[in-house]
Amino acid sequence: MISRRQFVTQCATAGAGALLAPTFATNSAPSLEFPTQPRERICIASYPFREFIAGKEHKSGNPAIELKDFAAHMVEKFNINKIEPWTGPFPSMDPKYLDTFRAALDKSGAKVVNMSVDGTHSPYALDRAERQKAIAFSKQWIDVAAAIGSISVRTNLHPAADSQPDLDRTADSLARVVDYAASKNVLVNLENDNPVSEDPSFLVKLIEKVNNPWLRALPDFCNTLAAKGPEQGYSGIDAMFAKAYNICHVKAMELGQDGKLARVDMEKTFGYLKQHAYKGYCSMEFDSPGDPYQGTTGLIQTTVKYLS
Repeated sequence: MISRRQFVTQCATAGAGALLAPTFATNSAPSLEFPTQPRERICIASYPFREFIAGKEHKSGNPAIELKDFAAHMVEKFNINKIEPWTGPFPSMDPKYLDTFRAALDKSGAKVVNMSVDGTHSPYALDRAERQKAIAFSKQWIDVAAAIGSISVRTNLHPAADSQPDLDRTADSLARVVDYAASKNVLVNLENDNPVSEDPSFLVKLIEKVNNPWLRALPDFCNTLAAKGPEQGYSGIDAMFAKAYNICHVKAMELGQDGKLARVDMEKTFGYLKQHAYKGYCSMEFDSPGDPYQGTTGLIQTTVKYLS
């Protein structure tokens, strides 16, 4: 099994056109109406179920669920009709497949509220061509999100081989991506995932630098906690919720890089959610040893409890 941080995407990237000067303009802000009932605010990420989904990470012996049928499967198993697919097992960007995917969503009465997009090109690399590839990759998945009706994407900031994280270059790249996404009515979210390139303090500065309401934070309950400990973990989640809008990742625990299990203080973390008047969706992302079906059931119960 490999982690999402280690996953090397196999998707081909389209050639990027000449870069234009960044605008950093504030577009008209997104205006979404979110459900108020706790259970209606829950969605389920496909990432924890990657060993059950047809693709490179499917585990032999498990049922092989087609990604387009994941939503129907979640409705059947959990009576939850909102999903967050991961691009790792996404089989095709072909318009015919995307039409099939959207038809499957419609048939099951489900919708996509975010797409977790992972690429291998860095938006802050010193190499201009590398940054162009990162921009083009994100735009491709924004087109996919628009085609299947997703209201947002989570794009990653892959570490650069030739540079440490750089605020100005990252903001320059993201400004182009976010302007493009806004033209498609798709939000862009940044998650505190990779401990090097996606530290919460860096992401907050980046969101403020780009200064576009279509760029928001995706607070993950445990990533920073597992990587950097409680002090940075909880201050980070607090800062991220101040910039969040439509999606967060609910976890109870996660294996850290030291092999130890980091456990989330759920009352404290949901407290930050409420303190910042967060009204968006809570995505169940079980990322612990054990059965993702049982783990997701537990996360749903805990989330309903704290949202009520």
